[in-house]
Amino acid sequence: MAIEATRKAEVIKEYAVKDGDNGSPEVQVALLTEDIRSLTEHLKVHRKDFTSRRGLLKKVGRRTKLLRYMRENTPDRYASVIARLGLRR
Repeated sequence: MAIEATRKAEVIKEYAVKDGDNGSPEVQVALLTEDIRSLTEHLKVHRKDFTSRRGLLKKVGRRTKLLRYMRENTPDRYASVIARLGLRR
């Protein structure tokens, strides 16, 4: 259920603010979104996997906190990330 190393590298490269960046909020939100989508697909097949469901909810909570931080401190970067990831329809 974890994303592959190649896909993770692609996401980091796409959302990095500067070269060698893997800890900025944009990258963290993008990686969490990728994990959330993967877990959602897994749970569609395995409905009774409550351990994975708990992990999914923890990741959603962490992403929500990061997005709140971005919205309060850097609204322009927040709007950019939301649009690029397709969140908040």
